[in-house]
Amino acid sequence: MPVISEPTDFNEEELYVNLRATFGIPLFLKCEGFNFAGSIKLKAAAEMVRAAEQDGTLKPGSVLVESSSGNLGVALSMIAASRGYRFLCVTDTRCNLPTRRLMEALGSTVHVIDKPDLHGGFLGARLAHVRALCASDDRYVWLNQYANPNNWKAHYRTTAPEIASRFPHLDVLFVGAGTTGTLMGCARWFWQWRRRVRIVAVDAAGSVTFGGKPGRRLIPGLGTSVRPSLLDESYVDEVVHVGEAETIHTCRLLAGRGFLFGGSTGTVVSGASDWLARHPGRPLTAVAIAPDLGERYLDTVYQAGWPHDALSDEAGVRAGSDAVFQWV
Repeated sequence: MPVISEPTDFNEEELYVNLRATFGIPLFLKCEGFNFAGSIKLKAAAEMVRAAEQDGTLKPGSVLVESSSGNLGVALSMIAASRGYRFLCVTDTRCNLPTRRLMEALGSTVHVIDKPDLHGGFLGARLAHVRALCASDDRYVWLNQYANPNNWKAHYRTTAPEIASRFPHLDVLFVGAGTTGTLMGCARWFWQWRRRVRIVAVDAAGSVTFGGKPGRRLIPGLGTSVRPSLLDESYVDEVVHVGEAETIHTCRLLAGRGFLFGGSTGTVVSGASDWLARHPGRPLTAVAIAPDLGERYLDTVYQAGWPHDALSDEAGVRAGSDAVFQWV
């Protein structure tokens, strides 16, 4: 085992779950939650902070500020604590309470937005709050994960080549779409080096990222109410949308087999399962990225009856899917 000095020095990069063994799905799940921040967002956070330090934007006395639904906020809280910065996270009421408490335990300040913007939803309101903070005090440094190219460069440099090294004959990659940093970094890398890999973006129903109509979303992580500046759809082959009832159902099925993953992972696995069921034929080597683990979702996704109207008939039994993904 390694001996480390800083929390960013450890990140498990080579762990995959073979879902064929437990669910009969021809899919390998890349687990990105085994680091001190607990999610894939550690990669983007570390890359953005490093770049801001190198170009002089971030310096002693600076106060980091960022809008986050949770995981990036935890990663930045950890890095700020490690490097001696103050950090203020702007989130909203959908952020899991354990996530907020974790950021505060790491010494960060959390502002919770409780009213959505009329046109931009909660994200629009969060961004407006961040801009107001930056205008009020020049010590604030906003990394802006939604437009910062170092977000996707982190995954171009690490996540995509990690997958290619383990699966040199990869056919299809499923990536959840939030800020689209992971999606764009991986898609750009495979476009440059292995174009035959099919890139399938998995988005939450009710997200406007790919031009859909805005809708209510309760699970943080994937989906946006403001289209991310990082997104370039020319790198994406297909988009699959997943409803939150299906996300919750898939998370609980995974937990029933001993794998406790976060809401984003449930969304990606559900979308990948649906896509694979609609593309039978020759065997495919398929990988999906699991952004985080499930402990922070115990009071939401894994709470019986939460939310009452999300576990509705809208998910039902997906046509053509394996029997294991039926309602139980």
